[in-house]
Amino acid sequence: MQPKEKKWTYREKMAQANREAKATVVALVAVVVVWIAAGFGLSACDIEVFGTPIWVFGGTLGTWAAAIVAAVVLGRRVFADFDLDDDEEAAHAKH
Repeated sequence: MQPKEKKWTYREKMAQANREAKATVVALVAVVVVWIAAGFGLSACDIEVFGTPIWVFGGTLGTWAAAIVAAVVLGRRVFADFDLDDDEEAAHAKH
């Protein structure tokens, strides 16, 4: 037996969309902070890996990993799957 889908009001849908947008901006800021810390923050280090400065790996791979983590967190904890269609009859006609 499948769980019953929540009935969203228009106001709830718009509130959820706003929460998702705000959380996405927070995730963007977090990724930018990681990029600055891992890229520019490591630029003072003289460590090299395969002849490449460590800040290159931190600024690229670190940022990439942070973006993946942010996307997974947003997908699992923030985003909700609901139909934006406001008309109930149109929603039922699709099924």
